[in-house]
Amino acid sequence: MRKIILLIFPMIALMAAPSAYEQGKKLYFSKGCNGCHGISAEGTNIYPALAYRRKALLTSKLKRLRSKQGDTQLAQLMIPFAMKLTDSQIDAITTFLSEYYEQKSKKHYEPDDSNTGDGSS
Repeated sequence: MRKIILLIFPMIALMAAPSAYEQGKKLYFSKGCNGCHGISAEGTNIYPALAYRRKALLTSKLKRLRSKQGDTQLAQLMIPFAMKLTDSQIDAITTFLSEYYEQKSKKHYEPDDSNTGDGSS
């Protein structure tokens, strides 16, 4: 009986633990990433899209920012946010962004084509 419990307990614990994707999603919103990069990580007219980017690239950039290395003035705005991230948080956030599968939202800066006419008015 004891062997069965020792075998089943780790399996139950793994099933109960949130996935790296879910942890990353929670961190993305709790750390305020969505404020600049959008609720679907689609970016804005100023801030880059992060969804569907390669995990290695995102990890590298976040770790560089965490070590206070920003290539551009815009990137340097990220340094205070990145400095607070641990390696495990960076892993979770980059998993979420690279494996992003949420419903896409329409980028808010795309022109609205619903009011286009033939130009003769």
